[in-house]
Amino acid sequence: MKGAASLTKSAIYLVQIVTAFCILFPLLFAVVSSVRPLNDIYKYVSPVTWRTFFPTNVTFEAYINLFAERNFGSVLFNTFYVALMTVLFGVLLGSMAAFAFAKFQFRGKHALFGLVLLTFMIPFEVIAIPLYGLVNQLGWIDTYYGIVVPAVANGLVIFLFRQFFLDLPDSLLESARMDGATWGRIYAWIVMPLSKPVTVSAALMLFISQWESFMWPLIVTRSKQYKVIQVAMSDFTTEHATIWNEMFAASVIAFIIPILLLLPLQRYFIQGVTHSGIKE
Repeated sequence: MKGAASLTKSAIYLVQIVTAFCILFPLLFAVVSSVRPLNDIYKYVSPVTWRTFFPTNVTFEAYINLFAERNFGSVLFNTFYVALMTVLFGVLLGSMAAFAFAKFQFRGKHALFGLVLLTFMIPFEVIAIPLYGLVNQLGWIDTYYGIVVPAVANGLVIFLFRQFFLDLPDSLLESARMDGATWGRIYAWIVMPLSKPVTVSAALMLFISQWESFMWPLIVTRSKQYKVIQVAMSDFTTEHATIWNEMFAASVIAFIIPILLLLPLQRYFIQGVTHSGIKE
């Protein structure tokens, strides 16, 4: 029995090591390639040797070029601004809608919530063209409004908040009402302070979703003034060549920022998701 248990544990460790290698291998290659001259990337990519993963000629020219020549600072500002505005208004409106679905009774409540669930089940490509037509009619093409507003209403965020709010005891809210508190005060001073885990989970989902968004910002923006990081990364591929070291440098910046946000908040993220189980 001990031998079988030891063999099983060894197999689990082996699977975990292989999985970690498959995940970290592309990241390591991207980081190494971002600090290499462009010619060295072609030189050591094939055949694969120890030099493929350990640069002998380290240079930060790719990172310098990003900010000195390609105005990458403006791209980062746009991406942060768009993501933060989406988080701010997405959490506010999503939690308010979820509070209504969880604690109020009104006609058509279940049918309307069913429509909310459908919004995150339908692929975005299905609604991209009609959404573009609506945004165009509002005059929001090539503006921050055009990028942010369509991402604010998120059905998954509403679902998570609603499931969390269903677990809040009605007696707590009723006692606050008896003390003369308005619904707005109950929401702001009682409900939301108790919802820290799910709020962090929703905020992280909105931030990462907007940070990684490519198709919609590409469709709705035309000028460099509103370009975000995922769209800007396509600039490194030209008609005649691909500037791989700068593309890898931009990729490193693009993936390290969400990781730096997720790592210190992962405990709240897990709590928010696990405490928002399905309940009817």
